[in-house]
Formats: sequence, C-alpha cells, structure tokens
Amino acid sequence: MKNQTSITSVLLMSLSDDQETISVLFIFFLLIYLMTVFSNFLIILLVVTCAHLHTPMYFFLGNLAFLDMSCSSVTAPSMLSHLITQHWSMSLSECIIQMFFVIYFAGSEAFLLSSMSYDRYVAICRPLHYSQLMSWGTCAEMASLVWSTPFLLTITYTICLRRLTFCGPNLIQNFFCDLPHLFQISCTDPTINVFILIIVGGTVGIAAFVITFYPYVRIFRAVLRIGTSDGKSKAFSTCTSHLTVVTIFYVSATFIYLVPDTSNLLTLNCVFSVIYTLITPLLNPLIYSLRSKDLKAALSKALHIHRLHPDTATRR
Repeated sequence: MKNQTSITSVLLMSLSDDQETISVLFIFFLLIYLMTVFSNFLIILLVVTCAHLHTPMYFFLGNLAFLDMSCSSVTAPSMLSHLITQHWSMSLSECIIQMFFVIYFAGSEAFLLSSMSYDRYVAICRPLHYSQLMSWGTCAEMASLVWSTPFLLTITYTICLRRLTFCGPNLIQNFFCDLPHLFQISCTDPTINVFILIIVGGTVGIAAFVITFYPYVRIFRAVLRIGTSDGKSKAFSTCTSHLTVVTIFYVSATFIYLVPDTSNLLTLNCVFSVIYTLITPLLNPLIYSLRSKDLKAALSKALHIHRLHPDTATRR
C-alpha cells in the first residue's frame, strides 16, 4: 500500500455514452437548473420585499429557498459542463470541495426543516404564545444554528480526510462527489472516519429527524381534537407543504446514504441522486407556491404593480 501512487484526479460516472441522449439530458438539466434558480430567487425576493411575508414561517422559507439554490449550484453547473465536454473528471481537491458543500447544504437543510417543523407546531398547538415563542430573536438564534452547526460538522469530516491516502481506482460511481465516494477510493483504512461519521453525523442526523417529525405527532393530535371539518382542513393545509418537502428530502437522502451502493442498484442510486440534488430544489418552491395563498397573493400584487407602472419599473 505504501508504494502506491496517490491520485490527483477522480473520474465521475458518465450519465450516457449516446450523443443524442447526452443532448437531451443537457437541455433537460439546464432547464431544471434555470427554473430552480429563478423560482427560488423569486421566493427570496418576495419574502424580502413584501411586508406581509415578514413572519417566521416565510423567514425560514426564504432560508430554504437560498439553500435550495445553493445546493443545486454545487452539482448542476459542473454536471452540465461534463455533459458538454464529455470530460467526466475533476481534480481531487475540486472533488473534496464539492463534497464539503454537498454535505454542508444537506445538513443545513435538515436543520432548517426541523426549525420549520417547530414553527408549525407552535402556530397550531400554542397559537396564543406564538409571538412570544417565535420572536425575531428566537428565529435569528435558530437560523444561526441552522447555518453554523452543519458547517462545524462538515469541517470536522474534511479535516479527518487528511489522514486518508487516495490511490485509486479513482472511479466514483456518481455524477458528483460525496463523502462515501471518497471512502471508496481510499487506499487507507477509513474505519476511523466512518466511525466519526456514524457517531457524530448519525447522532446529529437522528436528532434532526426526531425534531422534524415529532412535532407532527403533536400537531395531528391537536388537529384531531378540532370539532369542525373546516377547522381540521385549515390546520392541515398549513402543514401540507412542509410535510411534503420533508418527506421528499428524507426519502431521497435515505436511499442515497443508507441503501448499499451495489451494481444492481447503481442506476436507481443515480436517479435518487438527481432527485436529491436537482429535482428537490426545484420542487420545494413549486410546492410552497402552489399551497401558499400569501405567496400567490404577493406575486399577483407584484405583477399587477408592474403592469400598471411599467415605465417606473423600467427606470428603476
């Protein structure tokens, strides 16, 4: 092992060898990426500029939109570049940097979904104390944890990679780099790294999962005690969007990280990777936009003002 030459680049899995298929995939993924950036940026713009959206729920939604836009930008541009050039390699340092941001944004989204679950729990189960429990100071503290805790964890994982030597084979069975992929191409025993990942990441991940889903047990109990069907429907409607987003996130993440990466499941794993990194960031704003009357009202108002005063909008 000591005499093996360290690799300086990795080879990603090609999505197709057929030129016509490659062209279709490039157009498809390019449209997805452009729509993702546009829709998430639009949500951020509406949340920032519309006064009636300055609430904890939409504060967290704005953070989610920024996360989705960032997560997609970590993998989509490089994948599009690889599709054009058919050059599916990147340097080892670029691979580690991409891995860092993939894990960081995924961790931040898990923490953010937990915060949004707590917000929905307080809104439905403790509405009289909502303004007190979800003050702007509390929201700022929760947001700081969302962004800082995954960063510290990811830094820890990245520093621990320094003990590994990568000497090949340098083939990564996916179109982006992630921590399990780097373990697979290491010629140093990664047991310590895996142990740290399971103990630290597993503990934090399970905690985020419980904090995300446990409030819904309390919410469902509270909703079932509501006497009228209209009241139940209204209460459930405020949670449907978030619960849908949470389910898509955890189902795709579970398949990627917990299902064995075998040759029989390689194609399916790649499909879920596309859903996880490209489709989900697009679905999130669409789900919230379709379910949120406030967002639709804000967008309609913005478009109406633009139609009434096109010259003013142009001058600005």
